[in-house]
Amino acid sequence: MRETAPVRGHLPDENTGFVGRGRELDRLTGELTDHRLVTVTGVGGVGKTRLALHTAKRLAAGFADGAWWADLTPLQGDRLLVASVADAVDLTFHAPGMPTTVLGGWLAEKRLLLVLDSCDHLAAPCARLITELLAAAPGLTVLATSRRRLGLREERVFALEPFAATGREATDLLRQRVDSGRRRGPRVPAQRQAGPVTEICARLEGIPLALELAAAQIRLQGVEAVRAQLGSRFDLLVHHERVWPQRHQTLRAAIGWSHELCEPLERLLWARLTVFRGPFDLASATFVCEGGPLTPETLPTALDALVRMSVVHQESHRYRLLDTIREYGAGWLAALGETEAVADRHAAFCLDLAQRAVAGWLGPDQPHWYTTIDERHTDLCTAMDRLLRTDPDSALALAGAVGFFWSCSGRLREARDYLEQALVLSESRGAERARALWALGVSLTLQGDFAPAQEVSERCAREARHAAYMTAPPERSGDTVALGARTLDAACLAGLLALMTGRPMAALVVVGHVLDAAPGDPTDSAERLRCLLVRIFALTGLGRLDEARAAALSLRQTCAELGEHWTRAYLDYQLALIGLLEGEPESAAAHARAMLEGKRKLGDGFGVALGLDVLAAALAASGDGELAADVSGTGEAYWRSTGRPQRGMPELHALRRKYEHAARETIGSPTYEQIFLRALSGQPQEGLDRALRGGSRHL
Repeated sequence: MRETAPVRGHLPDENTGFVGRGRELDRLTGELTDHRLVTVTGVGGVGKTRLALHTAKRLAAGFADGAWWADLTPLQGDRLLVASVADAVDLTFHAPGMPTTVLGGWLAEKRLLLVLDSCDHLAAPCARLITELLAAAPGLTVLATSRRRLGLREERVFALEPFAATGREATDLLRQRVDSGRRRGPRVPAQRQAGPVTEICARLEGIPLALELAAAQIRLQGVEAVRAQLGSRFDLLVHHERVWPQRHQTLRAAIGWSHELCEPLERLLWARLTVFRGPFDLASATFVCEGGPLTPETLPTALDALVRMSVVHQESHRYRLLDTIREYGAGWLAALGETEAVADRHAAFCLDLAQRAVAGWLGPDQPHWYTTIDERHTDLCTAMDRLLRTDPDSALALAGAVGFFWSCSGRLREARDYLEQALVLSESRGAERARALWALGVSLTLQGDFAPAQEVSERCAREARHAAYMTAPPERSGDTVALGARTLDAACLAGLLALMTGRPMAALVVVGHVLDAAPGDPTDSAERLRCLLVRIFALTGLGRLDEARAAALSLRQTCAELGEHWTRAYLDYQLALIGLLEGEPESAAAHARAMLEGKRKLGDGFGVALGLDVLAAALAASGDGELAADVSGTGEAYWRSTGRPQRGMPELHALRRKYEHAARETIGSPTYEQIFLRALSGQPQEGLDRALRGGSRHL
């Protein structure tokens, strides 16, 4: 029998406990049972996100395809809205054209709950997107959070109010936050200080974020001191012109009170940290925020103080600002006249990070850099937007540096978008333009957009030749190395495009010409390693299997010694394919699983889909029709997550059809179809685990 599967989907973890809101939780659960679109509205800091998260967790098991979370807070405009939602529901490798159509098609057959958190700054674009998705996907239910309603006819508005100012829930929240943040020392007495606690809650009108800020001060100063401060100073911080609704004024005053209690260095750091749209660590905060009195020595102390005051939230070695706190700090940054300067430092940090990632690609830190680029995605986009406006040449350098990482990890549409913009705006010539053209060509090729990819490939080759011609002789050796790398890139792109369009001889000729003209060690550069990989692919495509195997095994050993994963995984793919072509299915399956391990470690969904295809063929060839059907269904799920039909090297297509037919004959077509569809509708990650484990518990 099939085991009970874990709840599907992806919801964020919680850092603090959920206090109160039992009635609201029940009501919102009921609303989502009866309505396909519910928007939780309320002032900033009232707890919309926390309530939405707990509701989603409660309801996830009731949706066949689970509950999925899209945090829209980091987005500064609607250009990446669809891509962000697509990423949230595990749709990667976004196709060109109309992305909403692709996303709607991905969701069309699913029954899931999609949470769109923090829609207020993108209300109109979110409303349009939701309308299209609800029409395309009958099984979709959307839970949105926003400070204001989205204005859709089918929208059910759930207005979330603060806690009753003198009620039990507000005082419970304040006590819980004080006690949970206290590393040692007495808890807040329940009776003796009931009066001061109640007074603080009333003063802050039961707004959860304001209570959390007060709890941090109670831990530092005690209940009586906080009550006295609120009584004597709080009124001065409220905006007396009443242009804000009362509760907005209360929250703003509570944040202002925390700001006033900060030391000058802490206020300065708070303001400068607002440039980060996503999580950050101490090193990045130091790079971006130091200057003047904030030095590498003083900054960590100021950051620790902001954490103690709940202004900055810490998660292991990473930090983040809540959106409402960021807004307040950004206002102070503007008042200091530092907004532009800090944004420039942030962009410089992101460019430096991307260039270090490129330099570290060839070696044991490769998985680390893929993870880092993925984690910093929001800030890299923020930096890219900044540089496109202020320094297009640096934007070109940044896009060229991250474009290949993004393409490998599924962000094809964003890679293409930014690269195309940077290439139009920048007047830079030479190595940087050639690298950006190479990255764009890879993105287009993986999207299957071969005609534009061919045009970009030709431009890339021309740019590499032009740059080589313009290079000064020997004394500029660094430029010569860079330009040699761009020539290899241009050959790699031309070879990849030839392979994907069924022309292995053309691929062999183009990379062979460049490699023969500039011989060297495979470890000389990442660019040379990728060209050598293309040559092995071409040899396999031409049926020169002995040459291909020998070259693949030799290069694989080199990659293993380097600790390199990306190329080694694709070499395992080639060895699996060679094993299939030579009637060695067990060897093929072993290499396919090795490929899958490597690609999973890098988050390379395209590579995982390819690996599952070749593993399914190897299993069918060895007579294991049931597992072949299961792996094939999982592979189809991964291909659908790319937004495109199955794609890969042409030589695998015929083998896939041949061995699928064999598997159907082995176990019978109805059984094959049942297992295939079960895997296709299941969680892809669970199917990948089964494929790597070598068996399926539910078969």
